[in-house]
Amino acid sequence: MRYFIIASLLLILSAGCKKDNFEKPKSLLSGRVIYDKNALGLRSNGVQVELWQHGYALFSKIPVYVGQDGAFSAILFDGDYKLVLRQGNGPWLDNADSIDVKVSGSTNVDIPVKPYFIINSASFVKSGTQLTATVSITQVNNNLPLEAVNLYIGNTNIVDQVNSISNVSVTPDLSGVVNIQMTLPTDQAYFARVGVKTAGVAEQVYSAVTEVK
Repeated sequence: MRYFIIASLLLILSAGCKKDNFEKPKSLLSGRVIYDKNALGLRSNGVQVELWQHGYALFSKIPVYVGQDGAFSAILFDGDYKLVLRQGNGPWLDNADSIDVKVSGSTNVDIPVKPYFIINSASFVKSGTQLTATVSITQVNNNLPLEAVNLYIGNTNIVDQVNSISNVSVTPDLSGVVNIQMTLPTDQAYFARVGVKTAGVAEQVYSAVTEVK
């Protein structure tokens, strides 16, 4: 009986070693969600890229979240993948087309989109507890109207509609230059960011995060 137990333990240990010795993915796929060659500012982990790989018994998506700077990355096995954006998951026109990606070592690919609006520039001026944001906006397509321009502040450099301690919203008549003012909780340094909301679209396009002192 003792020999049987020892043999069983050796078999389990051997199986465990084989499992641990499986090759792990080592190739880095990275890229950006872009318009006109420029990365779009987004909500941190709000937009998801999907990777699909045919030729295997288990065919399921590999979800990859996009950062607030519009960049994404994933560690993968070398191979051929289909890269798509989730429908209705970004501040742009849906596009059902996929991008063929051949991952081999370090691989880079950008995903072009057509946003409803873009932010050309955003500046912030702090005076005591008063913060003024000046934003230049361009409407890229006329499919949906502008709903609001939002000013967010936070205590960290992750700032958006979910991650903020205070916000102010304005509804300008037209896209163009918009001024937004906010009274800050205290006269200290904050991180500020502007988001542009399209009517009927959950996600916004954002300016870069700026520390205001």
